Amino acid sequence: MNAIQTAASTANLQSDLSDESLMIQYRESGDRAIYGVLMSRYEREIYSYLRRYIGDAELAEDAFQGTFLQIHLKCQQFDCSRRFRPWLYAIATNQAIDIQRRNKRHRMVSLDRTSKGEQDDRSGNWSEKLVGDCPDPLDVAAEHEDSRWVHDSVDTLGESLKQVVHLVYYQGMKYREAAETLGIPVGTVKSRLHAAVGRLGLMWEESHDSGDSQ
Repeated sequence: MNAIQTAASTANLQSDLSDESLMIQYRESGDRAIYGVLMSRYEREIYSYLRRYIGDAELAEDAFQGTFLQIHLKCQQFDCSRRFRPWLYAIATNQAIDIQRRNKRHRMVSLDRTSKGEQDDRSGNWSEKLVGDCPDPLDVAAEHEDSRWVHDSVDTLGESLKQVVHLVYYQGMKYREAAETLGIPVGTVKSRLHAAVGRLGLMWEESHDSGDSQ
């Protein structure tokens, strides 16, 4: 068996292991094939999360690369008694925040680009636009003005509220998993989500009942 076949066989065996088991193996061996399995499991999910969170594809790519670099650099810090996914999302969220701090003006530029040439579709309510069951909400959001309104409005929330909306609504995390990701109590996740929903509701009423064109 040649080296390529051996690597493929190893990857197939590793694909049946849990994320946590893979992290333990990678921490102990430094085997890049194990790292590749982990990355392949989460690359689409994490990139979609970062792109939606940041609102800029190029910056999301930078944050994505930074996230998986940190997984490599911090593998020794991984707590085997905890789940890998919240730890990964915590790193990705921190990378997104760091990128935004270094590029304070990029969101306004992004909003200017996306505010033109969109179709007028004001049916339904804001909460229906926020919670969707489509496989890629980002693609659908680009096609509907109300969904774009929700995306842009979420960006105006404070960082703490924005985080729980992205994790719970867009990524589908349970409250406990979001709490573990952010390092806060479950009750705080619920209260922040409640505050975010209330604020978005008021913003929706003000912007859609005022008669002003957006």
